Amino acid sequence: MLAIDDVLIDETLTDALFRCNLDVCRGACCVEGELGAPVLREEEEGLYDIARRLRRRLPEKNVRHISRHGCLEAYQGDLYTRTIGEKECVFAFQSGTITLCAIDAAAADGVAGMRKPLSCRLFPVRVRKKFGLDYLVYEQHSMCRHARACGKESGTFLVDYVRDALIERYGMPWYNRLKEFQANLP
Repeated sequence: MLAIDDVLIDETLTDALFRCNLDVCRGACCVEGELGAPVLREEEEGLYDIARRLRRRLPEKNVRHISRHGCLEAYQGDLYTRTIGEKECVFAFQSGTITLCAIDAAAADGVAGMRKPLSCRLFPVRVRKKFGLDYLVYEQHSMCRHARACGKESGTFLVDYVRDALIERYGMPWYNRLKEFQANLP
């Protein structure tokens, strides 16, 4: 484990290669898993607002589910996007054979003022807590095996793939120190 400022980092994160290819995985991260995406408390209000504004962009079953249960759920003190049948995120929709995020689609169209949760943009990096500090870990899911192969083929490091989300969360100086550490690895 290494530390940059007040952020702990699992060492597997710095040398991992990763590059998602939606044509291969088909957006599996929006569908697989028992819980939805982790949500920061500061994202909560924006997600409630966007859920109301996305009604016309979401499948009818998602709209009904949000109307009955809301778009977020609490589990062991943390917030997550709600899922339908412990599978797909309530913000997911199909575009052909690929599952996409309605929040991202609305943002790309200039309709939404926010992007999908930071945890979605960091995926497969997860922010845990250790000793009261953020602890970045790399979750190696089987659904991402093609992304690991694509990252290896293209030479794309995971920390570069999630660069913008890391900078949003921790700042450019922090990210530069991470890249400096990575460059000095044996």
